[in-house]
Amino acid sequence: MLRERLWRLNPTILRFDSNAVHNLPTRNLARSFIKQDEIKENFHREPSLRIRSFSTHPTLFHGADHGPPGNIPVTFILKDGSVKETLAREGEIALRLAQRYDIAMEGACEASLACTTCHCYVEDEEYLDRLPEPTETEEDLLDQAPFLEMNSRLGCQIIIDKDLEGIRLRLPRATKNFYVDGHVPQPH
Repeated sequence: MLRERLWRLNPTILRFDSNAVHNLPTRNLARSFIKQDEIKENFHREPSLRIRSFSTHPTLFHGADHGPPGNIPVTFILKDGSVKETLAREGEIALRLAQRYDIAMEGACEASLACTTCHCYVEDEEYLDRLPEPTETEEDLLDQAPFLEMNSRLGCQIIIDKDLEGIRLRLPRATKNFYVDGHVPQPH
């Protein structure tokens, strides 16, 4: 009985069974069934109460901004010509960086390389040369992008690292979204 009430207390703890792993009810239900003192009192007495966490990583919530602040300077030149200075994390894609700083780089396909709404221009040729060559899929998509230029790339394919410190990315005047004109999907 105590064992089942303990499982009800914490939804992040999972019960390991020889046949399956079962999710537990929410924490709110548990407060009416068991007191903290009862757990502390009986936990060390009964070895069957020893419960292991399923993961050692902290719980991450969908859509929350996790991770350390960035330390790689990246400059975005917006559609109106204004400049926005940002700090990227090592390995972050330019699309997610722009979304983290509320820059209007859309990313309608959620970085799955299926649209051109994260189209941007790499302003300095030295940085364009440091980027890996675009894949055939990226080139095919860029062919569909409005206002295509020689320095065009998709923001979802630009992975920021120390070599790209100081890169300047310019947003095009417009992008083509096949979903709905004017619709801007929110990052998850």
